[in-house]
Amino acid sequence: MHALRHRDPLRIVEPSSGIHEEVVMLTSGRRLLPVLRKHRALYLLMLPGILYYIIFKYVPMYGIIIAFQDYSVGKGILGSKFVGFKHFVEFFYVTPDAWKLIRNTVLLNVYDLLFHFPAPILLAILFHEIRITWFKRLVQSISYMPHFLSTVVIAGILVTFLSPSTGVVNHALERLFGLEPIMFLGEPGWFRTIYVGSEIWQKIGWGTILYLAAISGIDPTLYEAAKMDGASRFQQVRHITLVGMVPVMIVLFVLTLGHFMEIGFQKILLLYNSMNYETSDVINTFVYRRGILDADFSFATAVGLFQSVIGLILVVTANRIVRKHSGTSLW
Repeated sequence: MHALRHRDPLRIVEPSSGIHEEVVMLTSGRRLLPVLRKHRALYLLMLPGILYYIIFKYVPMYGIIIAFQDYSVGKGILGSKFVGFKHFVEFFYVTPDAWKLIRNTVLLNVYDLLFHFPAPILLAILFHEIRITWFKRLVQSISYMPHFLSTVVIAGILVTFLSPSTGVVNHALERLFGLEPIMFLGEPGWFRTIYVGSEIWQKIGWGTILYLAAISGIDPTLYEAAKMDGASRFQQVRHITLVGMVPVMIVLFVLTLGHFMEIGFQKILLLYNSMNYETSDVINTFVYRRGILDADFSFATAVGLFQSVIGLILVVTANRIVRKHSGTSLW
């Protein structure tokens, strides 16, 4: 283990010099055409994705203007009256539930980061430690399955399983512990636990893919050297496996912060009700009600822009911090 301490933990997998040179050429803008010509097949495969982002992500940014207008469908974007930051002020100082919405959004995201983010990391390490190949593949395949279920199906499963009258969970609690039926989706205190727990169950398996790829890139000789030094299995995981996963963990953490104010809208919309509003009503559901149901497009756009700005600030700040302390960053 002594020999391992002198290695840069973020340089376990050294990039190919040829790839590195081409990345430098692309980012610096020099000799772009030769690189595009050389890898034209790959860039053609990327084209649908690029077009998707241009058409559905970048072009709609033009509509951000209505956040600063009293938008009228009849007058259009160019003809609507400019009102500056009126809608932002209205959200923070006039909307009675504004701070409750922000609190619920932040708390759900904090719980999601604390429990959901590390879950795929731990599962990937467990998969890596399984030595029986067929069993490893079987468990991995089973863990991936919930990812392919739609949010509507997941919400339906939760409603059915947690029903106070016919739900499996309440029946089990009654038979095993003699407890009275619990209205899980009718009590505000249970909502965050249900949401985060269902997110982990649905996404933990799929989330291991990138971490397993990072583990597969670790030099096997490091494990052999550790064994020769007398390192236990736990020490190998701690000093080699975890360290080799750090760059991927950092990148995914920074990307996750970009969606910090945009907690999963669909699942919350399907699970929230008047009884659990106190903890389930978040900014996204509020934007849906004001923008779609009440047709207040300018106000809804202003609140959505606030979410995006917070996400951008968090990503830029986190990227700077991790680049300074670890040398790994998005840019």
